[in-house]
Amino acid sequence: MVDNRYATALVIGSVLSLLATVYLSIAVGTQHWYQYRSPPGNHEASNASELREDFINGEFDEKTYSDTLFRLNGTLGLWWRCVQVPDPKMVTQCVSFTLPQQFVPKYKEPGNHNTGEDLLRTYLWRCQFLLPLVSLALVFLSGLIGVCACLCRSITPTLGVGVLHLLAGLCSLGTVCCFLAGMDLLHRVSVLPDSVDGSLGWSLYLALISSPLQMMAAALFLWAARSHRQNYTRMTAYRVA
Repeated sequence: MVDNRYATALVIGSVLSLLATVYLSIAVGTQHWYQYRSPPGNHEASNASELREDFINGEFDEKTYSDTLFRLNGTLGLWWRCVQVPDPKMVTQCVSFTLPQQFVPKYKEPGNHNTGEDLLRTYLWRCQFLLPLVSLALVFLSGLIGVCACLCRSITPTLGVGVLHLLAGLCSLGTVCCFLAGMDLLHRVSVLPDSVDGSLGWSLYLALISSPLQMMAAALFLWAARSHRQNYTRMTAYRVA
């Protein structure tokens, strides 16, 4: 039998976990992690159509798509890169990063393969792609454990659920940190043009919010499991006495 306090903690923890999962899933699937604001004249330039064509159908090259993002109000996500182009009205066109492209090495000078691989940027890029998937997988695994605990009518597995949520929260936080560090390093080696401003997007904030939600859920699960175990031990000792 589970005390009402522990049951309440489990319900609140489950709701927080669900919210965190929804937020992180939306963040991973959208492209508004980072956005650029360029002067209006850039969209009317004679080579704007050429930039768009290379961006959509050209070969994958970090310098090419980065320069296009800078000039055409681009937005960047974990899986998507988008630009705004007049067609004839302003429309947004997006291209996804394929799985092989997620593992393409970064170079010390973007687009210049002769400068050698930039290992730090390469692994930051790969981590920002892998960590949210690991986080979602850990939450899914914890959900399976929680269902098994309900079927077995035992609160003991909740300790494992709490640990998995704590790891998931750290992975979500690591995703945001890797992305921010990678963007900072990119802007150091690829300077933004004049009058172009960059800012964080709402997708990144969703991922950032999901991390403390997962950690709060982990704290509730761990508290419920530990307190229930201590209470059960005291009751057992009292009965024996």
